[in-house]
Amino acid sequence: MIEDLADKVVLITGASSGIGAAVARAFGANRARVVVHYNKNATAAQQVASDIAASGGEAVTAQGDATDTQALLAVVDRAMEAFGRIDVLVNNAGDMVRRVQIADLTDADFEHMLRLNVLSMLTMCRACLPHFRRQGTGNIINVTSVSARHGGGPGAVLYAGSKGFVSTATRGLAKELVGDGIRVNAVAPGVIVTPLHDRHTTEQQLESFKATIPMGRLGTADECAGAFLYLASDRLSGYVTGQILEVNGGQYMP
Repeated sequence: MIEDLADKVVLITGASSGIGAAVARAFGANRARVVVHYNKNATAAQQVASDIAASGGEAVTAQGDATDTQALLAVVDRAMEAFGRIDVLVNNAGDMVRRVQIADLTDADFEHMLRLNVLSMLTMCRACLPHFRRQGTGNIINVTSVSARHGGGPGAVLYAGSKGFVSTATRGLAKELVGDGIRVNAVAPGVIVTPLHDRHTTEQQLESFKATIPMGRLGTADECAGAFLYLASDRLSGYVTGQILEVNGGQYMP
């Protein structure tokens, strides 16, 4: 149990499945109050919220299309209505959308990827900032990717580029917001078994990725959760800001 996470309000985007769901449950197990954001899968989001309540935390769900700025602003409003404050923002919503070679890339691909992986993160930071400033403290944890370091696998240039933006923006935001008592960090998962790879990655591709990982296996969503708990805890990481925490089985060692 990480004592200083108890009763903290944690808003997690994209929390109905994969890494987001694992992180939400981990915060719940530490008695946090969690806002479980989702877009389409209300049933899965409610199950995550129920799991959080069963483990000693509190949770509400909040629906919103992460590519829609107004919908995301409403998610922040929902969090404030439910709990009256936001202590930690986890910008997890994102997707590869589709694997596409540069020769086949369309403007629609570009616009959708940037709205989902980049603009949603900036929108949530902007929306939570007034609340953080009023409280005199805040904590932002972005989700980037190992692909931001090495450029991604086949057809993932656009995804890797969007995550590269997230990594760079994390450092810039850390410097910009440190005077407001706000820490900004990111977690960079490697090849993790999640619905993203179910949708966009073949078994053959996963095997080829696994061959590049010194641990010799793919990671799980639960194995990512500890990094978020560490960064959310002022007791454990109070002097940490502007950092990218790599969780990749040794695939990339900066």
